[in-house]
Amino acid sequence: MATPSIEPSVLRVDDDGRVTLLGGWSATSRLRHFPRSPVCPFTGADDVAPLDLPRSGTVWLHTTVQAPPPGYTGPTPYGLGVVELDGEPLLRVVTRLPAEGVARGDRVHLHGEEVPGPEGEPVLTWVFRS
Repeated sequence: MATPSIEPSVLRVDDDGRVTLLGGWSATSRLRHFPRSPVCPFTGADDVAPLDLPRSGTVWLHTTVQAPPPGYTGPTPYGLGVVELDGEPLLRVVTRLPAEGVARGDRVHLHGEEVPGPEGEPVLTWVFRS
């Protein structure tokens, strides 16, 4: 059985295991956003269309988390940062990254990664890697 998505409204896991981030696009603002919401976060317009986001981008910002936050039982250290997704208009997403070997400007691609869920069972979240 496949590992379930950490949150089905933001991450789809296809039958082949590929993951897709689920965003939105508003005709009023002409902007993309993530996660998808029923109204545009920039204008409040209710014309949001579902949008599968690109699976690649460029590291814009990164850091390494050495100490786990409260309640997190997964491995540390882990990387955390912001990736500027390919395509227009500009959209940057907060994401997990590798703990080492990543630098601003690196090209990265979307992957799924298992982490412990709230009940201790594994769930699939997203990570961008080279």
